[in-house]
Amino acid sequence: MKYKFGFIGCGNMGGAIARAVGKRVGGELLAFCDSDAAKAEELATLTGGEAVALSELAEHSSFIFLGVKPQGFEALFDTLRPILEEKKERTVLISMAAGISLSDVERMVGESYPIIRIMPNTPVSVGEGMVLYALGSEVREDEKQAFLDAMSASGKLDELPEGMIDAASALSGCGPAFVYLFAEGLADGAVECGLTRDRARLYAAQTLLGGARLLLESGKHSGELKDAVCSPGGTTIAGVHALEANGFRASCMDAVTAAYERTLELKK
Repeated sequence: MKYKFGFIGCGNMGGAIARAVGKRVGGELLAFCDSDAAKAEELATLTGGEAVALSELAEHSSFIFLGVKPQGFEALFDTLRPILEEKKERTVLISMAAGISLSDVERMVGESYPIIRIMPNTPVSVGEGMVLYALGSEVREDEKQAFLDAMSASGKLDELPEGMIDAASALSGCGPAFVYLFAEGLADGAVECGLTRDRARLYAAQTLLGGARLLLESGKHSGELKDAVCSPGGTTIAGVHALEANGFRASCMDAVTAAYERTLELKK
């Protein structure tokens, strides 16, 4: 087909994923469509792809990323369904809409298509995202591998049962906001101690980045790495004591569970 990957919806997340895919496969294989034509044109210019009409994208793309809001899915498929029904080539649909299950997409599209559900987070935009994905029953192994290869520049990808996506995205999807609050708090503390704001923000961000990388690459438990920094009677253990006295770990747990419970509420 003319395009390997088509993107319907070129907002922040759709655009971030498109840029990551473009780095891996090349812009000439990408097509974009958005209700705001300027967004599609801008993304096409950035990646070297093409901004096209919805009908052309649907007809000529092997993989279609569905980046519209959940409330727009029904209307989208009213337009998309007849185009896909007339199409002879196999098409993989990739949904990134929160709260829209694989079975929801199957119902809306009206036939058995290979469908992949993904839940990415915002660090995808810098190639350090966490992308959760679940596969529909019609997805072949070669299609899965093509998807993984195309998404490899977005960060880390992990397949899990669809029933676990809501719990997992309460951590990885909402988690960046919690991390930014922590970074801001660290920086505020350093400013209170006399450090300039620009240095405090830099040191907080780099400390979080370095700590995360060490945790991933060392393979050590987070408690072991924490203990290695806490000298007996030292400054770090005093800071850890202050965090625990204010319920730091319990607050982190509460943040994730609150996000998860709210997700379940919104699905009702």
